[in-house]
Amino acid sequence: MMLRRVLVVVVTLLIVGGGAFAAKSHSLESQRAVLLAQSKTAQSELTTTTARGGYLESLIAHHEGEQAELEAVLAVRAGFVSEVAALRDALAKAEGKIDTATYRAAAVGAQNTVIQEDEDPVVVTNATATIHALTAKVNEGLSTWEESQRRAAVADAPLWSSSGADGYARVRAALDHVGGGAVGLYESASCAGGTAPACANSNGYIKYRADVAGWDESRLNWAMAHELAHIYQFAVWGSLNSAPAYQSMFGSDPEFLANCMAVVRGYPGSVGCGHDQQVWASGIWVGSVR
Repeated sequence: MMLRRVLVVVVTLLIVGGGAFAAKSHSLESQRAVLLAQSKTAQSELTTTTARGGYLESLIAHHEGEQAELEAVLAVRAGFVSEVAALRDALAKAEGKIDTATYRAAAVGAQNTVIQEDEDPVVVTNATATIHALTAKVNEGLSTWEESQRRAAVADAPLWSSSGADGYARVRAALDHVGGGAVGLYESASCAGGTAPACANSNGYIKYRADVAGWDESRLNWAMAHELAHIYQFAVWGSLNSAPAYQSMFGSDPEFLANCMAVVRGYPGSVGCGHDQQVWASGIWVGSVR
């Protein structure tokens, strides 16, 4: 009898405990459902945030790229502006002397291209090179015009004055004799302000002072050979001055080189010239710079 009561109590407890357990399980399941929903919400928000973060990163990278392109273009625009200023000065000097309309039109086209460009620095660099080339063309045209004016002035001037026709003829014969038959010759007291007896002009002619006409034949021939040598130096002036041998063998002195060139032609002056120097100097007579 006692045993049965105990069993009944145990069973009752189990029934009561089982109900509490079931209630607890239900509560946990509800909490689990809430947490799962919250987790999904958080995951959705994280996905959205990540996507937005990626978009923002992409947008920032895009703007940074645009900024870099703009800075690169701005960096080379300064050079373009400088070249335009140089062209403007050249055009001002050439105004009324040469036809500048074509150059101006080309410059305006290049300038419009640069104004519209904000991405590719190469476009600006190419336009800068175009302006530089236009400036060189304008300066070249201006130099040609100025040379024509000088030649006209020289053509109108007398070939001699105080040396007379006979003096001029003597100097002319000496220049022809040493190989300068095609070179212009004029009497002038302007060589080094009158301190030099003769000089060569880079435009291709030679001037002499009146007293040179009275020099003896040997000295006169040497003087004309020396000045003629300068004419040939002018023909290779750029490469001559950049030649290491010119510096090492002649100290970059055109007068010393002219003396050696005269020696090569058979007209030695008062300054000596070694064998190797003569060999090198001989190349200038044929337009060769070694």
